[in-house]
Amino acid sequence: MKILVTGGAGFIGSNFIRQVLALGKDYVIVNYDKLTYAGNLENLDDVAKNPAYSFAKGDICDAAAVESAMNGCEAVVHFAAESHVDRSIYEPAPVIETNVTGTFILLQVARKLNVRRFVHISTDEVYGDMDAGAFADENSPLQPSSPYSASKASSDLLVRSYVRTFGFPAVLTRASNNYGPYQFPEKFLPLMITNALDDKPLPIYGDGKQQRDWLHVEDHCRGIVAVLERGRIGEVYNIGGQDIVENLTMAKALLRVTGKPETLLSYVKDRPGHDRRYALKCDKIERELGWKPTISLEEGLRQTIDWYRSNTKWMARVRDGEYRSYYEKYYENRDSSLHAIAQTGPKPSL
Repeated sequence: MKILVTGGAGFIGSNFIRQVLALGKDYVIVNYDKLTYAGNLENLDDVAKNPAYSFAKGDICDAAAVESAMNGCEAVVHFAAESHVDRSIYEPAPVIETNVTGTFILLQVARKLNVRRFVHISTDEVYGDMDAGAFADENSPLQPSSPYSASKASSDLLVRSYVRTFGFPAVLTRASNNYGPYQFPEKFLPLMITNALDDKPLPIYGDGKQQRDWLHVEDHCRGIVAVLERGRIGEVYNIGGQDIVENLTMAKALLRVTGKPETLLSYVKDRPGHDRRYALKCDKIERELGWKPTISLEEGLRQTIDWYRSNTKWMARVRDGEYRSYYEKYYENRDSSLHAIAQTGPKPSL
């Protein structure tokens, strides 16, 4: 099966490509990625010469380029997205364009080319804030809180509308917080790990009591493969780690593993509209496809910390350029940045 993987140079996409190629099955991968700040082809150095792998640079909002890359593919696994919540708050326009318009273009091209299966990768954030003790299943209402999660909920609904209206062969997945190797260090866990290893402050939003369900990226990718191969058309499958931990607890745990003091914890202003709790019910994917997580949070956290310790050169290169300016603006000068947003609002770049 020839598969177009959008956003394959990113964190989850690159781990998915590596895992699929290691299966030894008759898969051929076309990695289609715009190579924005979080897209890094270094993530796939170890498979770059694999004859079953190729790369095509392009934007999912460019219909002609999408068609050229997708032509001859039997399936699409759609990761490509602007995925950072803070970025969506400061500059919503690119998030809406990529996550909604880009998904629409992929759907149109996939219909034209008669793609046999389209796997749309989404997030638990579309369910919004969960009450204590509550878990979202696949039929829970969508109640997104940020421009990012709203854009993902919009693209989810768009995909489902194509299934209903056009008989389009799509399946959706919604996963909890991923962690593991090759994650861009703007996200919570790699930011905490890399700052701890460098003896820098760990910025904790608000009181740090936000609860997240942590899922190792390798478990997530196994779930996506199961959905790709056996998921029912038109269905949604939650994929969660079922390890729900407060952000502050997670930060303290990684400090213990790295041997760093809790004095590195630095409380900063919370972001606007910050959800307190995400939690997924994952009975459906286990019942129908036999998937469940296999990597415990304790084991996965140690593996992830060891990976970042062993890949300091990768980190140094990733931190060059845009990430450095972003970190300085939104973390080191966070108070002034949030004040500016409160006074003027985000840039209305359309």
